[in-house]
Amino acid sequence: MTEYVTSADGTRIAFDREGSGPPVILVDGAMQFRAFDPVTTEMAHVLAGHGFTVVHYDRRGRGESRADGPITLGQTIDDLRALTDELTEGADDAVALFGSSSGGAIALAAAASGLPVSKLVLWEVPLDAEGGSQGVEFLAGLRERIAAGDGGATIEYFMKDMPPEWLAGAKQGPAWPIMTGLGPSLEPDSEALAWTQSAPRVELWGGIAAPTLALVGEQSLEFMRPAAESIVANLPNAELRTIPAAEHTWEPKRMALTIAEFLVDAPPVE
Repeated sequence: MTEYVTSADGTRIAFDREGSGPPVILVDGAMQFRAFDPVTTEMAHVLAGHGFTVVHYDRRGRGESRADGPITLGQTIDDLRALTDELTEGADDAVALFGSSSGGAIALAAAASGLPVSKLVLWEVPLDAEGGSQGVEFLAGLRERIAAGDGGATIEYFMKDMPPEWLAGAKQGPAWPIMTGLGPSLEPDSEALAWTQSAPRVELWGGIAAPTLALVGEQSLEFMRPAAESIVANLPNAELRTIPAAEHTWEPKRMALTIAEFLVDAPPVE
């Protein structure tokens, strides 16, 4: 059954909660939300069965978390804080975050902002080169298209650097009308990725003490491994692991087991 928390500005954030045990929040990437992402929904169910309280929520502007644009990274972190408050009882309590793709950049930004995070698992965060300007330039272009109100052009722009067959398949499929309505909610993804280039990463991420697992697939896109290596190099307590996966997709049971093993085995920060 859908539950709701109220974020700092009064926006209601919809979520599903399953299982019992240490809390884990799933931070979706681009174009993902509960009713549109059965793979993550299945993974959440399996992960809950490993002994965790798993929250899968609709990010602001998606699914049942209705919100008008513009949608910012700061608001998105506020939403995560509201969910964290719902899941924790004391000041020393913390949550684990699983960030998928650009949701991993959001998870990093949330942890750097001071959100009480116990552990991080990050799946193929699509980082550009450290210190580059690609993120800022991309964000400016995305904002222009969102402001123009052209949902199709916004999604085409967001996907322009992805394999072309991904966009072609999306435009030919029944999900395209849903995707074109998600444009404003993509701004926090792009803002978080631009943030990762805004200063040396060791400075941006140096305060994140949570044990972190950076994951890539065995058949990942070419730039994903260097991106994961950058995460490991610039976080004080991170490791890289490869799992069976291809083209930015993963198998739910395998991913759930990988997350569960890390959350159980990684020692807490003293």
